[in-house]
Amino acid sequence: MILAGAAFLTLAMGYIGLPRNLAEFVRSLGLSPFMLMLALALFYILLGCFLDGISMVVLTMGVILPTVQAAGFDLIWFGIFIVVVVEMAQITPPVGFNLFVLQGMTGKEITWIARVTMPFFFLMCAMVLLLWFVPQIATWLPSKM
Repeated sequence: MILAGAAFLTLAMGYIGLPRNLAEFVRSLGLSPFMLMLALALFYILLGCFLDGISMVVLTMGVILPTVQAAGFDLIWFGIFIVVVVEMAQITPPVGFNLFVLQGMTGKEITWIARVTMPFFFLMCAMVLLLWFVPQIATWLPSKM
């Protein structure tokens, strides 16, 4: 149902021109590439508080991808970036999906789990920064194919 709804939403947004207009709006803001990626990371972390990972990606890619393409980012790099950021978002309270998985596995309170997963959240933040400053981490192997 989520995939069908997202496909319909993407098609409807395409007909009204939302992705193109959003890409032009973001370009008019004059954000640096780093600020754009920082804004996207914060956006996905916020979404991770309320949605699961697949829903976040499926519902937003129709709008985000044209913006990223217009900014000139390597799409392979962006795919790796999105995977890391979505996984980072899955451990953010109150509805971080992976927090509930861990709660079911351990039987501990969700607040305790959220607190002990914070070091992993910060490690993933460091990974996002490492991806930004050393993009060859994501693009080296595909470039050899």
